[in-house]
Amino acid sequence: MTEETRPAEENDSEEQDQLRQDIVDLGASTVKTKDGVIHTLTIVGTIEGHQEERSGAKTTKYEHILPFLANLEESDEADGLLILLNTMGGDIEAGLAIAEMISGMRKPTVSLVLGGGHSIGVPLAVAAKESFIVPSGAMTIHPVRLNGLVIGVSQTFHYFERIQDRICDFVTRNSRISRKDFEHLMLNTGEMAADVGSVIYGREAVELGLIDHLGGLSDALECLHRRMREEQERRERADP
Repeated sequence: MTEETRPAEENDSEEQDQLRQDIVDLGASTVKTKDGVIHTLTIVGTIEGHQEERSGAKTTKYEHILPFLANLEESDEADGLLILLNTMGGDIEAGLAIAEMISGMRKPTVSLVLGGGHSIGVPLAVAAKESFIVPSGAMTIHPVRLNGLVIGVSQTFHYFERIQDRICDFVTRNSRISRKDFEHLMLNTGEMAADVGSVIYGREAVELGLIDHLGGLSDALECLHRRMREEQERRERADP
């Protein structure tokens, strides 16, 4: 090995170490393609907020995801983001924070709902510029729930309503579903045996306008590549 080749090999080794660490910490990976660099982010298990989940539970930690998304948006080495979702939901504030970060990104973003995008996973699914769901994918839409001590006064119910308004506003702003239809799904009493809400599946989610497309991984990647090419063409026109 010559002195000239050693630094490059050391850099490659550092990049691989960082890639492996990102996969462990964030469920994130990076791949270079002919249309640019694609970052993949997985959102799985429970969205963890200010309180840690029980030991052994699969979680997505918002304090890891937020700086990752901020760095990705500013990075010259990132051209697109693919978000893979299989989550049961979790902390409302944390989930909405991640969703707002994704929806506010300039770079091309595409989401894919796999096993499920339940509860606060619904805003996360629609936050990307285009969304996909596999035919067997499921999404649960239900009213806000809070754990712990709840004071039974009118102010508490007003607080619940305001949280639900925030969720409804975000979902209807980032998808094609009407507020009336979304609230109907959320407050449906005839769908779930011991709860209020609805469970919808792949094709139904698209027909309702909640998700943009029915498809799998190849479809989501094809869409992301198209958006990356369009973004590159836009930048070239802006900087001739």
